[in-house]
Amino acid sequence: MLARLPGAALRGLAAEAVDVEVDLSRGLPAWNMVGLPDASVREARDRVRSALLNSGFEFPLRHITVNLAPADRRKDGAHFDLPVAIGLLMASGQLRSERARGCLLIGELALDGRLNPVPGVLPLALHAREQGHEVIIAPEENAAEAALAGGIDVRAARTLLDVARHLAGETELPRAEPPDAGPAKSSAPDMADIRGQLQARRALEIAAAGGHHLLMSGPPGVGKSMLARRLPGILPPLTWEQRLEVARIYSVAGDGSRVLTDAMPPFRSPHHSCSDVALIGGGSTPRPGEASRAHHGILFLDELTEFKRQTLEVLRQPLEDGRVVIARAADTLEFPAAFQLVAAMNPCPCGYLGHPARPCRCSPTQIRRYRQRLSGPLLDRFDLHVSVPPVEREELTRMRPGEPSAAVAGRVRRARERQEARLGAGRVNARMSQAEIERFARPDAEGAALLDAAMRRFALSARSYHRILKVARTIADIEGANAVAAAHVAEALQYRAEPPTD
Repeated sequence: MLARLPGAALRGLAAEAVDVEVDLSRGLPAWNMVGLPDASVREARDRVRSALLNSGFEFPLRHITVNLAPADRRKDGAHFDLPVAIGLLMASGQLRSERARGCLLIGELALDGRLNPVPGVLPLALHAREQGHEVIIAPEENAAEAALAGGIDVRAARTLLDVARHLAGETELPRAEPPDAGPAKSSAPDMADIRGQLQARRALEIAAAGGHHLLMSGPPGVGKSMLARRLPGILPPLTWEQRLEVARIYSVAGDGSRVLTDAMPPFRSPHHSCSDVALIGGGSTPRPGEASRAHHGILFLDELTEFKRQTLEVLRQPLEDGRVVIARAADTLEFPAAFQLVAAMNPCPCGYLGHPARPCRCSPTQIRRYRQRLSGPLLDRFDLHVSVPPVEREELTRMRPGEPSAAVAGRVRRARERQEARLGAGRVNARMSQAEIERFARPDAEGAALLDAAMRRFALSARSYHRILKVARTIADIEGANAVAAAHVAEALQYRAEPPTD
């Protein structure tokens, strides 16, 4: 006998339709699975057999053929366990159900018949809605995530037996509801904890207001990481559409609960020993990396010069395009990666170059080699370069709190509103095109003369020229100015300064 059920396979952040066909025929007992399954799909044979027997069903001693069509697309993931098990029950006559034919079944089976959660449920649920499926049955831990898709009946199941009884019409599985979004609250630490560092605080505010990339350089212990970790608290909360987009990324990565109820932008801080695949994504079965997990949020690279140069170089294309393209011989996948890059580094190997009290022990050759770990094209992609000096003792002992995040976030929000009114919803100055720069960020005559002189003196690249204008436009937005004046250009120019060299 033959049973056919609808299924779906993940392809990047999307899903595509798969027909799960189970056929029982005469011959010696055997199990063949075809349709380019990977190891996790092929191993369903052992999981399904034990789950059926431990759930009180019979395992058919026939020649079993499971086909996952279309046959020219690779299938991966243990979420095929449930449709294969139900297909076996239907093909062997142990389950008769018409409800199963319009139902998308998702779930990995434990040996005792329990349903274990699987990654990628949200893209699978969105695909089911688009394909017109009426019902999704998913593991209890994944059901609320699947319900985020909306417009489809999601049922939460705990065991294979519960699913079989529901499909047979004997019982009803509980209907799942999406998680409550709740009010947008920030869980980031407060900027009031920061003492002094007025220039660094100003650069952080400009970076937040315009979505600019920020590089901080300074001796150890001056507060570079402390500043970076407070950036999410002054950024506007994610919209529901952005949260759903980020949730899809985390779902495929295996952490679908990460941003379902959290409106704060993601903050990712990978260790400097991470590989290029871990940073931008990939692998034998391509999955999103840290750059994509920071989509609509912050990618913070602490100890920037300790990262392998090859690892950092792979960020150049995502920084420009806001996406990562993973090309393989069999397929090409695309992951969104519109993140804001924030990095921190020491000025030299010992860390004390330019320190007012502690002498640097590094030779010029050591400093040069240290700086050469970062390529010029990568440094050129930072809109803001700021030197973070040690905090003065008087500032620390005074114990006076700094300006709180709420006050800074208010200015950032107003600047973002001006940008959205000018560029469109969700757009920031850092993502302006060249035509938009010429239209909205053109400086006045005095500002243009100042920028022209800086271009000649410092031999700035065309990319630097445009980034300076973007930063100047953001400074004007923070101040509520319609035109980009010479003062805005002058402040933007000071953030292109290099770290101290002696």
